[in-house]
Amino acid sequence: MRVLHTADFHAGRLLKGFDRTPEIHDALTEIAGLARTEGADAVLVSGDLFDTGNPSADAEAAVFDFFLRLRDAGIPGIVIAGNHDSAARLDSVAGLLGWVGIQVVAQPSGDPLAMVREVATKSGERLRVGALPYLSERRLIKAVDVLQGDLGAQRQKYRENMGFFLRELGRGFQPGAVNMLMAHTTMDGAVPSGSERTFQLDLTNAYTVSGLQLPPGAQYVALGHIHKPQTVSDAPLACYPGSVIQLDFGEAGEKKQVNLIEVQAGRPARVEGIPLASGRDLKTVYVDLDNVEKRLGEVAASGFSGLLKVVVRAPAGTALPGLKDRVLNITPNALSVELDAQQEDLAVPELRREGLTLMELFERYWQEKRGELPGDVRAAFQEAEAQVREGL
Repeated sequence: MRVLHTADFHAGRLLKGFDRTPEIHDALTEIAGLARTEGADAVLVSGDLFDTGNPSADAEAAVFDFFLRLRDAGIPGIVIAGNHDSAARLDSVAGLLGWVGIQVVAQPSGDPLAMVREVATKSGERLRVGALPYLSERRLIKAVDVLQGDLGAQRQKYRENMGFFLRELGRGFQPGAVNMLMAHTTMDGAVPSGSERTFQLDLTNAYTVSGLQLPPGAQYVALGHIHKPQTVSDAPLACYPGSVIQLDFGEAGEKKQVNLIEVQAGRPARVEGIPLASGRDLKTVYVDLDNVEKRLGEVAASGFSGLLKVVVRAPAGTALPGLKDRVLNITPNALSVELDAQQEDLAVPELRREGLTLMELFERYWQEKRGELPGDVRAAFQEAEAQVREGL
């Protein structure tokens, strides 16, 4: 049996206001083609199909076109929700996707065995998959525990609750079938991409699952959530395929892939990473203020056709009118022009994070990702913050 494993599409992703969805669509088209040419019996998608819970029409079109291509190739699939997905939204289209051969497990069930799905392959072999969608720390740990307990106790409770689901899913494995597990979570020892270290708070809070908690009957564990391709356990074999394109400048230089697993019932699985060619490369270029034109001229002459972030080193407090225009005149593929953040943090006290409110931190995050914070988004954040405080 051959199973193709992918994850972390993030359809709808905006990078500095630039829509990456067309590149993601190209990558999904490439992956569907690989599933066909590699003779995949099934495709597993381990969460984060979308970048937000309310994706754009183009983002939905890209993902649903992928599923239709699998249908046309006669390849069934199993999908779980990730932390960026709206579980309720995916659940609402589960019936429709079932008509094209895609089984969706978007929310945990009161009966964990209901989250074990089976695919019958053309060869007659059976694939059984314990599919665990993303479970947030807040869902697994009561708010009162967050307020009263120490962080170590909270992490332990999270592990214990995740362990319950993993054990129950393992009970759904059967002899004579190929048995796999899917999960959208962070495993001990996983190495995140730079973008995850910067923006995904759940990684820095270190709520993780141990490889010792994985059900021993799993022949392969199909993981999602970490964007850097890697193997995090050998027994059982557990792998992240990573995101399908370089989504953020923290992922610059990473080679993207899908995993192809060859396995028979009762036998060890073998995994092969298949490189992906879709998506524009990302690069961060550091230049000194006195040689902007020379350094960027070299970059332009190199023929780099990807997307750039240009960081200009300059003395603190230097006024730099027209800097962005200077950069764009030489490298029109630059999405972002910034001053050396580390130097400015050290030199200008008002740029430090200490003592900032949640609203101020959120505004700084939004400006980094998308520009000026709209008034309606500010109001929605303030309302959500007030509701959380009242709930606690």
